[in-house]
Amino acid sequence: MFKSSVELVALSVTVTDSKQKYVPGLHQAQFEVYEDGVLQDLSFFAADPVPLDLAILLDTSASMLDKMPVVREAAVGFARTLRGGDRGAVIEFKDTVRVLQPLTGDVGLLESAIGRTAAKGGTALHTALYVALKELARENLKTGDVRRQAIVVLSDGLDTRSLVTGDDVLELARRGGIAIYTISLPSSAIVRQSYAGSQFFSESDYSMRTLAQETGGRAFFPLGIQDLAPVYSVIALELANQYALGYVSKNPARSGGLRRIAVRLPSRPDARPRTRLGYLAARLLQPGIR
Repeated sequence: MFKSSVELVALSVTVTDSKQKYVPGLHQAQFEVYEDGVLQDLSFFAADPVPLDLAILLDTSASMLDKMPVVREAAVGFARTLRGGDRGAVIEFKDTVRVLQPLTGDVGLLESAIGRTAAKGGTALHTALYVALKELARENLKTGDVRRQAIVVLSDGLDTRSLVTGDDVLELARRGGIAIYTISLPSSAIVRQSYAGSQFFSESDYSMRTLAQETGGRAFFPLGIQDLAPVYSVIALELANQYALGYVSKNPARSGGLRRIAVRLPSRPDARPRTRLGYLAARLLQPGIR
């Protein structure tokens, strides 16, 4: 297993063609990675799936009560897609956030945790994302191995209970390099909406879409609970068809600023690589500052 340094910028890259089919068989020399417009030198590359740490976040607020049987069944099916070497965690959120199962390679334990979910209370969506990001970052520092990390979050409404904001979550996500896949189910609850042109959009949907785009994940908006299993299948297929890249930035500054990332495949103009849009560089602390 390749050991990463603190300075390694790790990327999970999804590559599709013009027909949205995954592109296999690419080599390191075909990839170009730019940070703020400067070409970087790759120090890590893997075409075969690198082991995955996956946090499954389930909204178990009161509005999900009638959806829970289908949610549990779909989530169990998703957990069963984990491969050898992969690990999963189960986190539920309502008024509070509970880690029902920390990271484990035992799918049976994940299934048991999913089966213990119960719906009631409000929705602490941002807190759940914040907790999951912290948990995955802690595991990354503990092992030092290069592992892909992703969060899949299911919710059906606006955040009503979190003490952290969407901006707090986005900043932490940019620091961690963890892909976030969001699934927004339609809710019967009345949500605040804003008018833009001839269309309405909810603040919750906008937040979920932004998180996915910034981290290299995807946002899904199924029309009903019956579409949940197919969405999980799409996410599982994508996670099984990713390239892992890593580089040490040529920029020596440690100011904590946002750095933008772009991946190119000059030899494959038909290919469309997707990864996180950027990251927040670690800030170099001055003596005496903690």
